[in-house]
Amino acid sequence: MISPQCLTSPKNPWIRQLRQLQRSKGRREQGAFLVEGSHLIEEALQTGWPLQAICYTPDWGKSHAHLLENLPAAVRLQPVSPEVMAALSTTETPEGGIAVATRQEFPPPPPGSIRLGLVVETLQDPGNLGALIRVVAATGADGLWLSEDSVDPQNPKVLRASAGQWFRRPPWVQPNLPAWLQTCRQHGIRILAATLSQPENCYWDVDLTPPTLFLLGNEGAGLRETLIQQADAQVWIPMAAGVESLNVAMTGGLLLYEALRQRRSQGIA
Repeated sequence: MISPQCLTSPKNPWIRQLRQLQRSKGRREQGAFLVEGSHLIEEALQTGWPLQAICYTPDWGKSHAHLLENLPAAVRLQPVSPEVMAALSTTETPEGGIAVATRQEFPPPPPGSIRLGLVVETLQDPGNLGALIRVVAATGADGLWLSEDSVDPQNPKVLRASAGQWFRRPPWVQPNLPAWLQTCRQHGIRILAATLSQPENCYWDVDLTPPTLFLLGNEGAGLRETLIQQADAQVWIPMAAGVESLNVAMTGGLLLYEALRQRRSQGIA
């Protein structure tokens, strides 16, 4: 139902409640998260993700009327002033449209069906997580798994960095990562740890056609030794002299695309 009244005060009780979704605690408590900008809202609608409300400035509503038409009746359509939009947004220059989406839990694929994916320990930067989601979607990998102490997957910056692919490949949080990795190994999935050391295996010299999970570490500290010991092997990416490391999202992209290249060359992609 379209509200006839434009909300103009950031102190409005409902607006104050929505502002709590800018923080992880608020998202957990309310079971919802913010979707900022027309592109992300379009992606949410195209994938059928349930929305609770769309807040928009009058100008945005006029230029994006196609997004506001034919929505389920349960979606609240709420015009707001630019001042309220600025208070709701986590960006410096808000576009003018923000949706409130319902948090959903999707069961991950069972270990026996996994053929290719990424596992990341203690990932902290939301931009890196969004970029990893994009590359998982682009390569058609089965998924992305995170340790419990990683950045909140519903962080607005994660959604923006994923360019909307979040709605097609939302990551899974694995509370007991070591135990889950052991289960995957028991199902015949090989665990390859990407490390900064130079073991015998350069990543492009390894056969990546069997079911494989790449294990990546924290942006600064890398992988814990206990997780490295759980891997079947370590792989490294060649770098020029003086270069210490690659961005974790770049690392994940290189590994997944090499696996995809090998599988296509064998006709098994």
